[in-house]
Amino acid sequence: MICELFASSVRILGCCRIYLATSSPFHKRSPPFAFAASIKNNTSNNMSSSFSHSNRGGRGLEMQNDREGSRGRGRGRGGSSKDKIDALGRFLTWILRHKASELNLNMRCDGFVKVEDLLKLYMKTFANVPLRLHTDDDVKEAVRKDNKQRLSLLEEGGELLVRANQGHSIMTVESESLLKAILLPEEITVCVHGTYKKNLDSILESGLKRMQRLHVHFSSGLPTDVEVIGGMRRDVNVLIFLDVRKALEEGMKLYISDIRVILTEGFDGTIPIKYFERIESWPDRRPIPFQMT
Repeated sequence: MICELFASSVRILGCCRIYLATSSPFHKRSPPFAFAASIKNNTSNNMSSSFSHSNRGGRGLEMQNDREGSRGRGRGRGGSSKDKIDALGRFLTWILRHKASELNLNMRCDGFVKVEDLLKLYMKTFANVPLRLHTDDDVKEAVRKDNKQRLSLLEEGGELLVRANQGHSIMTVESESLLKAILLPEEITVCVHGTYKKNLDSILESGLKRMQRLHVHFSSGLPTDVEVIGGMRRDVNVLIFLDVRKALEEGMKLYISDIRVILTEGFDGTIPIKYFERIESWPDRRPIPFQMT
């Protein structure tokens, strides 16, 4: 204890714990910062070790998974069983579209993966529930209750498999195996891509690009059509209509998914603007003029 003596009182300035050294007759005080540094180093090493090993790569993505959930895609900790099933479906969609290769999952060329393999991953859904706590029945319920029908199930050889219907960035997936080819323009009445005014200048300069995904997505109807499940967001303010006949005649491959989303790789990942039939603002549907190149 450190103190000051005054004429009428004693003032305590501070105190510290004294450790007795067993090998020395002298008392030594261990610097507090050294002890704190030791704790920090041990904690850091333990955390590093816990994420350096993985089961099929799952642990290595757990931190990234937590960041995804923190951006608002999940419901947070707890929540109802309905929330947990919804979070499971959205999380599986994310894995099957973008992370299967990184996680060393055995994905077929048609996009199917064994549910058993997915539920072995050391990862948590956006509801903070470990995948290992979910069951085949949970996956079936997630697929059944998904109003956007992002996933499909397949039972084959006594095993349950699941795939994302579209939206992949994984090169393992083959368009011909995943989707149905469109051969005639009469097969679809509407083929429209939804976007935003802020993107239009870039699109008119360099065409529609698939970006990080395998395909550019088109809808088979307008945003307000009841039967339209996927293919564009509801809040788009620009509609780009594809000239399907011209695209097919000039060799562009078009496909349609189980939920009637129209997809194409374009030419080398781009759809030049010469294949645009027309552009309209939405929802007022006013023509937007553009120059063909």
